[in-house]
Amino acid sequence: MIIEEAIKVLKMEAEGILKLAERIDDNFPKMVELICRSKGRLILSGIGKSGLIGRKIVSTLNSTGTRSLFLHPSEAMHGDLGIVDSDDIFIALSNSGETDELNSLIPSIRKIGCAIIAFTGNKTSTLAKNSDIVIDVAVEKEACPMGLAPTTSSTALLAMGDALAVALINKKHFKSSDFKKIHPGGILGQRLSSKVKDIMLTGAAVPQVSVGTTMEDAVKEINRLELGVTLVIRSNKTLAGIITDGDLRRLIADKKSIADLYVEDVMTKNPRTVALNSPAYDALNMMEKHQITVLPIIDAKGKTRGILHLHDILGKGEFKFNGT
Repeated sequence: MIIEEAIKVLKMEAEGILKLAERIDDNFPKMVELICRSKGRLILSGIGKSGLIGRKIVSTLNSTGTRSLFLHPSEAMHGDLGIVDSDDIFIALSNSGETDELNSLIPSIRKIGCAIIAFTGNKTSTLAKNSDIVIDVAVEKEACPMGLAPTTSSTALLAMGDALAVALINKKHFKSSDFKKIHPGGILGQRLSSKVKDIMLTGAAVPQVSVGTTMEDAVKEINRLELGVTLVIRSNKTLAGIITDGDLRRLIADKKSIADLYVEDVMTKNPRTVALNSPAYDALNMMEKHQITVLPIIDAKGKTRGILHLHDILGKGEFKFNGT
């Protein structure tokens, strides 16, 4: 019974988010454009559960390059309003759109000269009527059996905040190197601060075959370390090319047999590489830009010294490229 109830709640909240996606309209891109043009900050405000969600959205925005802060409506009316400037954009969070503390604050925000955006489940509410842009976060039903505790509605509000943060990441071309600058601590910050030579795979951990190797043997080498690639190396240790799982899939799609092929027939010549002393975040930016997961590492003489996998930078299973 308990498991069934949990499944029911999860399905209700998932359905609530999916229905939000169906109602996204022109107000969303208008909001993103307005924020990107702004010279100020995003000021988020809300009461109760909406306030807690607002604090989380602020944290996500700040960590992804959009300066934001949370303003408690009651504290704002007792002096904290001084942090708001006319260049800022005010985002008010209220499912009902009739939160007294928040609506009492709106005239003061308007007087300062801020643009006002409402995240609300009631497009005809007082808050919606007094906002420049209204983002619909309505849900049909709360997961709470009494219909009282904000559950589905708070999840929808959080999801819309995440949608805004990701849209701003893409619009502002926020890069992994930018992420590193504002995340100097923790495991990710340490990895991104490292040099490629400090985290690359070397020796027997590098999948490689010589020029002239058959494709059958190349496939065995790809399978040996399960990195999805093998390097093709010349006799002087310089890099001749690279063969990936994608190359094999294309062979299969073209109904070609590998029995009579050599690595030179399949490999990508002059693949992208990175130098030994390059910062890890430069390698990550290259991987992200070109949607690749492995980079050969070469020294100043062009000789192959190792290989770097996306997992070596970000940790296995923890991250993925934007939009994939």
